[in-house]
Amino acid sequence: MRRRGFLLAAAGTGLTSACGSFTGTAGGGRIAVDLAFAPTQGLSPYGDDGLLLSRLAVVDGLTRMDTAGVIHPALAAKWTRTNATTWEFTLRDARFQDGARVTAQAVVGALRAAGRAKVKPRVLSDVTLTAAAAGERTVRITTGAADPLLPARLANPSLAVFSPAAYGKDGAVDPVGTATGPFTLTKLNGAVSATLDRFDGHWRGRAAAHGVDVTFVADNNARANALRSGQIELAEFVPAAQALILGGRARKVASVRTTTLYLNTRTGPLADPGLRAAVRESADTSALAKSVYEGYAERATGLLGPGFAWADGKQLPVTGRAKAATPRGQHLTLATYTNRAELPEVAAALQQQLERAGFTVRLVIKDYARLETGALDGEYDAFLMSRSTALDTGDPVSYLASDFTSGGSFNISQLHDSAVDAAVREAAGLDGTARRPAVLAAEAAILRTDAAVPVVHEEHLQGVGAAVRGVVLDPYERQFVALETRAR
Repeated sequence: MRRRGFLLAAAGTGLTSACGSFTGTAGGGRIAVDLAFAPTQGLSPYGDDGLLLSRLAVVDGLTRMDTAGVIHPALAAKWTRTNATTWEFTLRDARFQDGARVTAQAVVGALRAAGRAKVKPRVLSDVTLTAAAAGERTVRITTGAADPLLPARLANPSLAVFSPAAYGKDGAVDPVGTATGPFTLTKLNGAVSATLDRFDGHWRGRAAAHGVDVTFVADNNARANALRSGQIELAEFVPAAQALILGGRARKVASVRTTTLYLNTRTGPLADPGLRAAVRESADTSALAKSVYEGYAERATGLLGPGFAWADGKQLPVTGRAKAATPRGQHLTLATYTNRAELPEVAAALQQQLERAGFTVRLVIKDYARLETGALDGEYDAFLMSRSTALDTGDPVSYLASDFTSGGSFNISQLHDSAVDAAVREAAGLDGTARRPAVLAAEAAILRTDAAVPVVHEEHLQGVGAAVRGVVLDPYERQFVALETRAR
């Protein structure tokens, strides 16, 4: 299924598991859900936990992005661009879950808090925002340079708006009962479970379900088995190996996600470009797409997959790569995580391919939460991960910037390459039709370094009970449970 790229809608348009603590189908109009990834930052919106809040319909931003990448009004009913760097957003009449009104001053406070966060949200890594109240219901936002993607940027869950009561003196955000979404987070039980209740004062009306009971279950088969047995209504990211058993309960979703092998360019043996080239040449990605993914993926042709229709089949030739060196038994540590069913099997297959090429490979496979810090610190020679290439703005430039530039906040490859930095910077500064060729040029510059070996472009499977309606199957993975979600 081909997805069209990011678009802006007209600004005025309205718009328990086998391992968990919940047993049996949730009663009283509630929905039981198993999610694959547990919170790693106490459900702070500023990291990947913000996506959990978004997928559970706890938060709203000024804008929202739909499943086709189109930007619509949310807490902002409309917006106008007054000059190249200044935008004005008019707020709708809305309330926080603690009863306070959503005012321009509250929105300004939320955006300023995101900018001051100890761990800066990736979506702000390539832009400077200045927010000010221009009236009780008008927010004026100025960017350091022209930013045509600002409405899309504001749809990112990391820039969700919380009540002033949510923000502590230490910069932490308490999302319990302080957001604006259809469901209120009422209890978080660490990395085990969470309880959500319907927020009757949501600006779009009351949610169809009375609440959501969430268990965080890293075991892929456990999530699928819980769905199959009727213990839960929704299971996130069920394994392809269970698709036949689940039948119609396994819903295929096209994605903008690429499984990629990130190679450590700073330390260890793969700091040698020749050995990185040897890794790339030894990886038989066609075989992996056909076998491990059982037809739910295709061989990666680059970092950007068919989810970007404008890039599909239009990648630029990659020139200037280093010549592959002979491994001569070089020791590599290859790490991946268990939260996505196929990754350990892909890692094991890559281990065999690399060893046939002459490397000695040690596998490290753990839950993602136990690997992320080490991966970001360059602890592993190679890190296999499934990565959304449009997670931050619906546009791939922020992904390229965060993952592959010298100042990138998610630079697992530890890449510091001036040509890559310049190419990504040029793409970020362009708009309209000129932006896309620059993005493809930046992609080619990154691939030239062999800092990353694209493996497959994915489709993923969401587990949906037969009686469930209104689930959002989102290629951008920001939505899952929604205001309309219900069990018959």
